[in-house]
Amino acid sequence: MVVLRYSAGTQLLSTTLSVKEYVESEFNKVHEEILVPHHHVFPHPVTLDDFLWAFTILRSRAFSQHRGENLVLIPLADLINHSSSITTENSAWQIKGTGLFSRELIFSLRVPAPVKAGDQVYIQYDLKKSNAELALDYGFIETNSDRDVYTLTLEIPESDPFYEDKLDIAELNGLGTVAYFDVVLGRSLPELMLPYLRLLALGGSDAFLLEALFRDSIWDHLQLPVSRSNEEFMCEVVACACQTALSGYKTTIDEASCFSLIFLYSASILNKVDEELKGRGDLPPRLEIAVGVRAAEKKVLQHILKVFRERGMELDGLEYYQERRLKELGLVGEQGEIIFWESK
Repeated sequence: MVVLRYSAGTQLLSTTLSVKEYVESEFNKVHEEILVPHHHVFPHPVTLDDFLWAFTILRSRAFSQHRGENLVLIPLADLINHSSSITTENSAWQIKGTGLFSRELIFSLRVPAPVKAGDQVYIQYDLKKSNAELALDYGFIETNSDRDVYTLTLEIPESDPFYEDKLDIAELNGLGTVAYFDVVLGRSLPELMLPYLRLLALGGSDAFLLEALFRDSIWDHLQLPVSRSNEEFMCEVVACACQTALSGYKTTIDEASCFSLIFLYSASILNKVDEELKGRGDLPPRLEIAVGVRAAEKKVLQHILKVFRERGMELDGLEYYQERRLKELGLVGEQGEIIFWESK
């Protein structure tokens, strides 16, 4: 229960519950379609716990050349541990044939660092996984801030009067109705995130950009601010989403007495609590993971919130589509004044 309390509101908990629900659904299918009709094949009953154990073993120990495809379990080789000091996963291992016409396969492992006789061999499990993913798949996290990630989920609502046009534009640029953006602590926002947000916010007097005439050029326009109202709405929506997410991280009993202060200074107080907990060496492993992931997610959310709040205060100094267009037509002077051309 303590672990759940510290995981409340985190994407790790949400993902874990979703995976558990998926496994239960798959077990029900297997039970109905295989286990019951062929019960004589299985000497002992196969329970949901058995199925969940098998799933976690496969998820954490299987090797695959392509994520999710051609999974193989290799005894002994699957005991090789991960090391954060190894910063490459290129050709760490491979499965290949023993000869040109042979059907036999061999597993070979290459480590990028020198290994002395008697030393433990390490590999890099996955450079792209966040701490939440490492926790879910392998049961550990790293202190590397590059692993501190929060996934923002953005969606074009079907109630949007311009839904079809926005969806068409998104799909033309490799996105869809729903888009996921991994924001890493201390790094710039994902490249496609701002254009997608501006697309979501398009409406009112800016809706003309959704017309077929602009279909080939609109994504280029969305790389830069469209209008003050569009940029302001975008900043407000993201800031509100971050605040809502941050409010989902429940306070502990010890923090409850500081509720009024937390309301005003939640970021600094809760961060301090999390850092103090992380610094303790006597936390059970699961609690240490829960505290570490929660602290990381909150830091990333606070980083996103800061970015969009600062951007919201810079709106008056930004250049928007109309100003850029007037400049292209030569209708704006060096001081920003509009030039009126008179016919002779």
